[in-house]
Parts: sequence; structure tokens; C-alpha cells
Amino acid sequence: MDVTFFFDPACPWTWRTSRWLVTVADARNLRIEWRAFSLAILNEGGIPPEHAKAMTASGRALRLVEALRAEGRHDDAGRFYAELGARTHDAGKPPGPKVVEAAVGAAGLGAAASALDDERWDEAVRESHGLAYASVGPDIGSPVLMVPGADRGLHGPILTEVPGTDDALTIWDCTIPLMRLPTFHELKRARH
Repeated sequence: MDVTFFFDPACPWTWRTSRWLVTVADARNLRIEWRAFSLAILNEGGIPPEHAKAMTASGRALRLVEALRAEGRHDDAGRFYAELGARTHDAGKPPGPKVVEAAVGAAGLGAAASALDDERWDEAVRESHGLAYASVGPDIGSPVLMVPGADRGLHGPILTEVPGTDDALTIWDCTIPLMRLPTFHELKRARH
């Protein structure tokens, strides 16, 4: 893979970053490996009740992502996330069981839908989350980006909106060399 993208489908910041990455991948012919990053695991014991339903739906979706990854079906995982994000973030709705199942159907993944409720995939989600966290953490969240040739991953980039192709490529062309420098640590500014 040319880039590994660890994500929690409930996070709107992550959704925008994923659409940036898809734009870059299309323009540069990059292959994306989609992996689980769980905000529920990150915040175990501290999830507010109002976020519980979204975290449960996200956890189910991440089981499917890891099941598809185990079979090398990265494009299917990306298509599923695109369908899920369109039904949640683009539509202004929180993730829920029916939305996740609709995304599975729209992505043509009905045969793999059993992974949504298969708790055996929870360990794979936890391992994926642990890999991302160890690469970047502590004090991070979703998304995490990893590229070959970089000793560590990067939390982000965090984008306030999905950039057009030219700006998307500029962000990529500036970010990747920084990631590969062992002395580079962080860039940050407050969100609006």
C-alpha cells in the first residue's frame, strides 16, 4: 500500500480528511489501506451517553473494515466508508444501525455483512487501533496516516473542509516529506 489510513467513521474531521486522501489517491494513483481507529477504545470508560449510539454503530462498521482488510479488500472497505460517510456526515445524521446496514448494501457488501455483529473481529479492531496509537500517540485521535519510509504516523491532517484537487495535492506534497523527517514532530493551530 502507498498509504494507510486509520479512521473512526463517527468522526466528522476524519471524514473530511478521508475525502482529501481519496482526491490525492485518484490524482497520484495511490493505493489506500483502510484500517480501524476506535474512538470508543480511545475513550473507554469516558464516552458520554449522547455518543453511545454513534460509538456502537462505529464499532460495528470497524469490524467490517477489519474483516475486509483481512481479505485484502481495501477498495471494498473504502467504498463502504464512502457510503457510510455520505449517509452520516454529508447528510448531517449520526451513525446508527440502519445507516450502517444501508451503507453495506449500497457498497454491494451484503455477503460480508455478518462481520458487523461478529465479536471475533473486535480483537482485530483493537490491534489496528493499537498500531495506529503506538505509531503516533499519546494525545491523538482519528485519523492517523501512515506512509512507507516514515518511522512514525501522523494524526491528521485535520481539515475544516475538503480541498479541491490543487490544494489537496499541495497538502500531500508538504505533509509527506515532513512525516519522513525523524526530527519533525508537530504543526498545529486552533480550529474554528
